[in-house]
Amino acid sequence: MVDHNNICLVNDMSVTHYRACHLCEAICGLAIETEGDRILSIKGDPKDPFSRGHICPKAIALQDIQDDPQRLRRPVKRVDERWEEISWDEAFALVTERLAEIQQKHGNNAVGVYMGNPNVHNYGSMTHGNYFLGQLHTRQRYSATSVDQLPHHLVSLWLYGHMLMIPIPDIDHTDYFLMLGANPLASNGSIMTVPDVTKRIKALQGRGGKLVVVDPRRSETAAIASEHLFIQPGTDVALLLGLLNTLFSEQLTRQSPVLDSTAGLAEVRDAVAEFTAERMAPACGIPAEQIRQLARDFAGAERAVCYGRMGVSVQRYGTLCQWLIQVINLVTGNVDVPGGSLFPEPAFEVASARRPGHFDKWRSRVSGLPEFNGELPVAALAEEILTPGEGQILALVTSAGNPVLSTPNGRQLDAALESLEFMVSVDLYINETTRHADVILPPTASLEHDHYDITFNNFAVRNVTRYNQPVLSKPEGALHDWEIFVGLGKAFAAATGQPARPTQPPHELVDMAVRAGPYGDRLSLDVLKENPHGIDLGPLQPNLLRRIQTESRRIELAQPAMLQDLQRVAAELTELAPAAGELRLIGRRHVRSNNSWMHNYRRLVKGKPRDQLLMHPDDLTARNLQDGQQVTVRSRVGEVQVAVCASDEMAPGVVSLPHGWGHNRPGIQMDVAEQHAGVSVNDLTDERFLDPVTGNAALNGLRVEVVAA
Repeated sequence: MVDHNNICLVNDMSVTHYRACHLCEAICGLAIETEGDRILSIKGDPKDPFSRGHICPKAIALQDIQDDPQRLRRPVKRVDERWEEISWDEAFALVTERLAEIQQKHGNNAVGVYMGNPNVHNYGSMTHGNYFLGQLHTRQRYSATSVDQLPHHLVSLWLYGHMLMIPIPDIDHTDYFLMLGANPLASNGSIMTVPDVTKRIKALQGRGGKLVVVDPRRSETAAIASEHLFIQPGTDVALLLGLLNTLFSEQLTRQSPVLDSTAGLAEVRDAVAEFTAERMAPACGIPAEQIRQLARDFAGAERAVCYGRMGVSVQRYGTLCQWLIQVINLVTGNVDVPGGSLFPEPAFEVASARRPGHFDKWRSRVSGLPEFNGELPVAALAEEILTPGEGQILALVTSAGNPVLSTPNGRQLDAALESLEFMVSVDLYINETTRHADVILPPTASLEHDHYDITFNNFAVRNVTRYNQPVLSKPEGALHDWEIFVGLGKAFAAATGQPARPTQPPHELVDMAVRAGPYGDRLSLDVLKENPHGIDLGPLQPNLLRRIQTESRRIELAQPAMLQDLQRVAAELTELAPAAGELRLIGRRHVRSNNSWMHNYRRLVKGKPRDQLLMHPDDLTARNLQDGQQVTVRSRVGEVQVAVCASDEMAPGVVSLPHGWGHNRPGIQMDVAEQHAGVSVNDLTDERFLDPVTGNAALNGLRVEVVAA
């Protein structure tokens, strides 16, 4: 068997193709055996130098996505209460004429845009989405970023000069990994592209290293950690301040070339002087001496790294937490060093000096929330649709997103979408969001188009690259996502009397980018095609001092917004600690689930139900509730009925519902998902419960009430 352009002949009938899975951030290598356009098997690719044969159940479900009879394959438009297939030309004309008409009558901002998470997993959307969306010239743009990683980007923009210069834990070489609010065994890594994370954690422990997990739940990752510390949701800021204060007060900081390149260190030291471990302990529920010992152990390790993910970002102090994590790594000499946090140097350079990002150039019309990189916080989307006045959103474009299930107060957004004059969605399914659309434009499925991981190579724990050729042929009459955006762009230009810009296919842009990138002397698209298993470009290396993009060329630690936010902590400190009998809500991930859109495949939803409310047995007893009972969970914005499951993996006072369920709205066309509907945690989350620095949604730490249904 010989590799040739992504194909390996197995016998006279079947062929094995090599590509990466791009359903999550791990980008694991796959070996996919096909016969004609039929998939015979999907397995891990042992020759992939990054994932080394590892895959998770989602990769195998690529076959289910491909074969799903309910996946849309042609454009459809709403006709009364039914859907009717139409041609691409008719669809493009209908969409662009309606959007142009609304903008001409009400202004550019009358059209809003929402981009879902899968867009960054499909390089055609990234390279060509703006070919159409940029022509709308609207400030009403939203994405999943503001219910996810916005604090990471803003802190990186402030400290390192670019929103995509996010330092990544060097897990393969660290001695001490302090992990807050992350569960990579379920997520496969997040803003830390780390396939086969279980083996990497075992290797860390095998060389004498330590993984310490801080989480309100004993998650899958916490269960194999060297140590797990329970913490109350939304109080990570108190722990991090106690750690940083201890590092300063006990003189545990360490000089490094990177620390020598910082400015404002003395201001930060003075600003955190009042936040002692003793003062922070009651707020986070971790004893002061344990906080101090954690700081000593971290500082005493030769190579250490602190990392916080979703549980840290989506809370009321998310931005401050991510800033504190960077400061802790910096003052202990663990930034830009092997075994600490390092900056990947991908073949396709995304941290371009031309587009570093920007913050707070304008604010939302109703609540005055700040924009980030041209997008407003999605918590404001519903009110921008529902509130009359100049700039009110009357039409909406969504792409690969389901904000009814993935953004706060989903019921309110559900009602808001019903009130729109026009809506168009680029999507594979009629789901809880797209059921409100007037037109749905479905792109080809994952295996029918090529792919290059523009985003996730930039977050990888090792520098790697690969180009993924299509596994299956493009169906007749189908369009790739980039072709849809080009078709819309050309039609919109015609509708508004503008000339259509020239464009190139995504693979040509990849060729140009890798040739111009840091490995351009040896990489091109042809070289990538000749290496279907991927190319290992080596371990992460120190590079910050030559790549930093701040105006001063220094790391500006004393960010005014962060120093000011410390005053908010001081003022709210007594409120951080939960009151007696109070319950706080957190989400949770599962390796067989991916946000809201992978519940229509039987192999991913079979087995034990995963949509129950997890609750500590003592909290059940205190409320006269029984394991397995139906309960009502209430918040300010709504309530849901769900089965409760007694679980000692929960910290007392904490309850957990998974994200992405709630497939019980009328009009969706996903039969398997409806059979396993569950409830949406975002029918409880509150659009007013935010990180006020950015407007990022605070999905964790919400106070709820649980009673018998």
